[in-house]
Amino acid sequence: MLRRLWQRRRRGRPLAPFLVKVAVVMVVFTADRPTPSLPYNLIAGPFARLLAQAVDLGPARTERVQLTAELRDAAHPAALTEWAGSHGLSVQWREGDAWAVVEGAPRAMARALDVVVHDYRRTNGVVFYASPQQPVVPHQLSGEVSELGRILGYTPSHEGLPPTPPLDVPNAGLAPTELLTAYNLTSLTSAGYTGKRQTVVVFTFDGVDQRDLDKFSEWFSLPPFSLEVMGGMPPDRRGEATMDVQFVHAIAPSAKIVLVNARPTAEGDATYVKLGKLMEDVDRRYPGAVWSFSIGWGCDRLLSRADLAPVRSALARAQRNGTTTFVASGDLAGLECKGGKTWSDPPSPDDYGVDVMASLPEVTGVGGTTLSTDSQGRWLAEQGWYDVPLTQGSGGGASVLFARPSWQDTGTRAGPHDKRLVPDIAAVADPFTGVKFVFNGQVLVGGGTSQAAPIWAGMAAVMNQFLTARGLGQLGDFNPLLYEIAGGAEVPAFRDIFLGANAVTPVMVGYDMITGLGTPNVDNLIKALLVLKSLRR
Repeated sequence: MLRRLWQRRRRGRPLAPFLVKVAVVMVVFTADRPTPSLPYNLIAGPFARLLAQAVDLGPARTERVQLTAELRDAAHPAALTEWAGSHGLSVQWREGDAWAVVEGAPRAMARALDVVVHDYRRTNGVVFYASPQQPVVPHQLSGEVSELGRILGYTPSHEGLPPTPPLDVPNAGLAPTELLTAYNLTSLTSAGYTGKRQTVVVFTFDGVDQRDLDKFSEWFSLPPFSLEVMGGMPPDRRGEATMDVQFVHAIAPSAKIVLVNARPTAEGDATYVKLGKLMEDVDRRYPGAVWSFSIGWGCDRLLSRADLAPVRSALARAQRNGTTTFVASGDLAGLECKGGKTWSDPPSPDDYGVDVMASLPEVTGVGGTTLSTDSQGRWLAEQGWYDVPLTQGSGGGASVLFARPSWQDTGTRAGPHDKRLVPDIAAVADPFTGVKFVFNGQVLVGGGTSQAAPIWAGMAAVMNQFLTARGLGQLGDFNPLLYEIAGGAEVPAFRDIFLGANAVTPVMVGYDMITGLGTPNVDNLIKALLVLKSLRR
């Protein structure tokens, strides 16, 4: 065809009729080609980036995949069970749970929910299954199932690691016992409230060397202590668990400290089902303990609300036994979804997010500050922690998963009015003003919100001893108490932080999404708790 056109052009004959015919042929040929349609309900943001950074291996070959279904109530999911069976799937449900697990072969799951389920390989060689689409609740199940979780066999978990500040840290860091002075805890501890008959559980991915605990106690004139370990001592030692348990001991030296190995929950799929089961086991073994988390299982924008139903259920059970849970808000300055990118990259909209565990309404999220004290550890000033060059700082923001709880409706100007805001409170996190601990036989300076969470856990153990000695019950579900006290206590229970920022928002007067309600004046806080709990008795 092209040769004929060229010959016609050389002879001086017009080309237009031939061009028209060619154009018509090309249009017809193109129209006859099927246009591939994009899958509907594609998940955008950090989830899409997670899959884009892996190699798509095609249809999943694993024997089974699963997802979590959030139920509208805790009744037996009869419709879900019947629907699943008709599609070659099965349902796991336990009496009293408002969630269930649907599982089966990848092809059966894909057909049942009209999604694709593929295998993906990360750069480190890990292979996992995932669907780039968010499953939609089938119309016949809408009266029983409120939401379906993600189809994802991988969780980008992380562990808070103590930052390493330069050697010229002022005064080489704060002595652990000076925390008692900085946060006005000395009157309680001097009266004998040191966490007696209290248990603090530290969930961790790494292990601890007893020799570090012995040296810590010796060098800082504290009673010797050892740990109970649940789930076996993790073989790796990176310093996070070492720092956490030492700070708890510095504040509540009479408390029993339990180290819980949470590493298996982050391996393979069903992360939040496994984490919920672990929490239930801990609650049965140590009812009413204070829980501390300096580890995370991804940012909130990677998940759906349904994925977290097993964890929320376990937390609610533990709260009824008197447990209070503190979770570090993260150290990426409000960019908790940034994982996987190089730090030199400028922030993108996909980086914004909050730590999913810290965003749960059932936990108390702990942000971080830069703390100034005098030579005796007496409090002078604090501001929101943010290290601009390192893009480190207190995590915080508005949850995309959870609505604003009634107890957080404080009239704050921070964040959207209808979303759960993170964090709730704060403590020192800046490694330049951090607290000393012992790791590998050396005195180091801790930092991060992973330092702030166990500090609050230790203080809660002391306050629990004080309250139970008066027959008032433990802190339990702490957030409603915190916000009520902040809104109406006669004495200032919190030091309001109004200086600083992170990568997303500034600190402001009153509640903000970096330091929450502020840092504690424990002497005033326990007085306010005493009044509030006495009125409710």
